[in-house]
Amino acid sequence: MSDWNTRLEVKLAGRTISPITNFSPSFNVPHTVIHSLEADGVGYVRQPFTFTFTLTIPAIASAVADLTELAVNGGEFAIAVAEKKGTDWAFSSLKFSRCVVSAAQPSNITVDGVPQATFTCMALNVGVED
Repeated sequence: MSDWNTRLEVKLAGRTISPITNFSPSFNVPHTVIHSLEADGVGYVRQPFTFTFTLTIPAIASAVADLTELAVNGGEFAIAVAEKKGTDWAFSSLKFSRCVVSAAQPSNITVDGVPQATFTCMALNVGVED
């Protein structure tokens, strides 16, 4: 059986504001093929990558308000991997830094379970290990 002792968290100014319950990344690295008069496909030009994702967090704390405020003001946050040590979660590594929110979608209030808020975001820096 797997030992699930890590999770993704939203970090704002170095502090954890919420664990992430769902994370769906999308990574795009476009290339343009270069042709010449003598042959097709003689090379390619790699264009800048784009990394977008949606994240879902529980809408039970001020984290939703914090992320909504970031979306309105164009502020940045980070996604980090946290590791469970004892009964607490400790920062392990920084995976996506300089993230910005491009859309927010809160869920309806449900009778059973915790309401969720989904944010569509992009990362300007990916894969930084601290």
